[in-house]
Amino acid sequence: MGRGPSIEGRKNAEDAKRAKVFTKLIREITVATRAGVADPASNPRLRAAVDKALAANMTKDTIERAIKRGSGADGAGEEMRYEGYGPGGIALIIDCFTDNPVRTVADVRHALTRHGGNLGTSGSVAFQFTRCGELAFATGGDAAKEEKVLEAALEAGADDVVNEGGESTVLCAPESFEAVQQALIAAGLGAEHAGVGMRPNNRVAVTGEALEALTAMLDKLDGLDDVSEVYHNALLPAESGG
Repeated sequence: MGRGPSIEGRKNAEDAKRAKVFTKLIREITVATRAGVADPASNPRLRAAVDKALAANMTKDTIERAIKRGSGADGAGEEMRYEGYGPGGIALIIDCFTDNPVRTVADVRHALTRHGGNLGTSGSVAFQFTRCGELAFATGGDAAKEEKVLEAALEAGADDVVNEGGESTVLCAPESFEAVQQALIAAGLGAEHAGVGMRPNNRVAVTGEALEALTAMLDKLDGLDDVSEVYHNALLPAESGG
């Protein structure tokens, strides 16, 4: 008897988390459609978003509605990019999709200032990042698996492979991403996550109170419906093997 509410509560929490993930995926599909064409076969960004949605068990009907919304002239929203700083001077790039920029910038500013950060001007931190394609594979530190990823990636035209934290991350030029991804799939390698984004040129270790504040800030930003992606240059403990 006593277990019912806790199981129900856990299910409700999972449902809420899933709904938030779906909200972000739908926004990415809509943005990708508006930025290109409504056909995933001719729009690599849209195809990547659709693949991500299917992997999250989103129905095809929901995906098609998001594409239709993005291709329509219904003022579905616009992409916004904000730059700022987190605790310890960590650089942040926050990509959003919104139908109300005034609300969104206020929400982002509040999330930053509440946790010891601040919003910067356009270009204030972007120079610390490089736009590139990334495909991460779970190799678990297995040398044979890492070698397989390395060989396939270099043959596909990738620029580099970074092995850290049990993952092998393939890096490539944005314009090469689609070709590299297809070549790796053909080699029997399925990425844990893949896409084109902003990779920090250098990472900064964060510990103690600054780490706690940064984690809370990232959680708050992730919880905002308008936020699509958050990039930062912090080296978090899990990434450093700690």
